[in-house]
Amino acid sequence: MKTNRLNRRAFIEAGSLLLGGLTLPDLLKKRAEAQQQGKATKDTSVILIWLQGGPSHMDTYDLKPDAPLEYRGDVSPISTVVPGMDICEHLPRHAEVADRFNIIRSISHGFANHAAGAGRFLSGYNPFRLLDPLAQYPCLGPVVSKMLHGERDPSVPVYVADSANVYGGGAAGLGSAYLPFVVGADPNQPNFKVNNLSLTADLRNRLDDRVSLLKAMDKAKRSIDVSADIANLDHFNTQAIDLLTSERAVNAFDMSQEDDATRDPYGRHKWGQRALLARRLVEAGVSFVTMQMQNPGLPGGIGNWDIHAVYGHLFDDNRARLPVFDAAVAALVEDLYERGLDEKVMLIVSGEFGRTPRINPQKGTQSKVMQPGRDHYPAAMSVLVAGGGMQTGQVIGSTNEKGEHPQDRPLDPNDLLATIYTHLGIDYSEMVPNLSGRPVPLIPYGTPIKELL
Repeated sequence: MKTNRLNRRAFIEAGSLLLGGLTLPDLLKKRAEAQQQGKATKDTSVILIWLQGGPSHMDTYDLKPDAPLEYRGDVSPISTVVPGMDICEHLPRHAEVADRFNIIRSISHGFANHAAGAGRFLSGYNPFRLLDPLAQYPCLGPVVSKMLHGERDPSVPVYVADSANVYGGGAAGLGSAYLPFVVGADPNQPNFKVNNLSLTADLRNRLDDRVSLLKAMDKAKRSIDVSADIANLDHFNTQAIDLLTSERAVNAFDMSQEDDATRDPYGRHKWGQRALLARRLVEAGVSFVTMQMQNPGLPGGIGNWDIHAVYGHLFDDNRARLPVFDAAVAALVEDLYERGLDEKVMLIVSGEFGRTPRINPQKGTQSKVMQPGRDHYPAAMSVLVAGGGMQTGQVIGSTNEKGEHPQDRPLDPNDLLATIYTHLGIDYSEMVPNLSGRPVPLIPYGTPIKELL
């Protein structure tokens, strides 16, 4: 006979499901211990908008209008509200909020395929298996999940993403406990819901509720007074249940709470609504959010940013892709500042590398005609950063007249990682295990970018 009573183990497993490996009681104990030891915790968060495939710096944030045609392409620069900060003509909304972000034009590394480039950018280590889609060293999101478990509000996940791994990224030696709470559905859909808030099949077999975690939470509230198991829980387990049965995490994912006046400026597409969801999550207390901007779910076949000529026509793709990207990112920047989140939240917009400065025409696989494209290029790339309490309206670094390599203020991805960890209150010299179990520092080298502190 089935019982409506939720037992102690069911709650602990539900807490582990929600928060990614550690149980809520464990997290609460860690927080209490940290407070007793006088450790300060920072109320800071990071949003990483990840442009899988590698955006072209030459067609977005680092135009070269005086370069030969085969370098500059068909896009023209426009001025922004920041004198001297010119960007692509297809990014007019960026231009209106340019005083609220910075552009770094001088980051580079040496890995020109997607997996290795992403792994290098997000972990700070040179990968030894260049084509492996999984990281060989712990990458940014899982590291944050590991380092901040128990130090932030345990009623929401530490790390949320729209997929378990960025291609080329992952937890590596940290293990799967530090992978993100995954939100894979399209927030633009009217029936959007977070399936991850549903219980696992194994747990459903032991609970009367077989629909969603929200119903399990409601049932827990009704059962607390009659459950002997729950009544006998210790102080931390009781706290855990109070948090698990709250609606804070569920509310954070509820896009219906946003009105059209807020949602529309982001764009009613997957990219825009993922950006808005990211803002909702960090506002609710999530420490690290990764949202990928690949296919925005619009007509026209816009995929990821890997626009080789064989895959698509670079100029046509720019005209279709960049306005969609423009709306999502500019609205997010503006929203963070207008809601007073600019000190708390650091926004990073980047892919794994840039694209070749010189256009490489080839015959398209589908079009069967010669068309322009750009190939992988880690020697120069642009990164947008905003919030984090930093001075904004800056252009940091530069590339040469053809966009081929850094010319002023050359920077490494590790410098950006050091900046992010510092913002989150994480000591980037701390050790984590690599795949062989040997302890290595979070990054092998790197210095926070002084212009961003």
